[in-house]
Amino acid sequence: MASIFDGLAGILNGVFGAPVTWTSEIHGATVIQAVFRITPVRVPSEDGGETLVVTPTLEVQKPTADDIARGDEIAPDDGNTYLVVARQHGGSPAGDAFVLFELEKMT
Repeated sequence: MASIFDGLAGILNGVFGAPVTWTSEIHGATVIQAVFRITPVRVPSEDGGETLVVTPTLEVQKPTADDIARGDEIAPDDGNTYLVVARQHGGSPAGDAFVLFELEKMT
């Protein structure tokens, strides 16, 4: 069934996305269009304060996102490589919806 949200992620990906290299054991190295961000997040500390940490994330459209797995590598155009550590399922019913992946910078 078609949704009013179908196609919206593609428009956003075209505007805000950029090519990134995704490397997996199954698919090898593949260039995909995705939205890479390094987002500041406030984390509560033990003393009642807050610490600001930066969290790298990647938003990828379905169905491409369906093949990305924990342990895959992501190389955006910032000179670093990141490891996929978690997938966050969104609530969008669209067939091309974004899936958010939490990343960890590799050293």
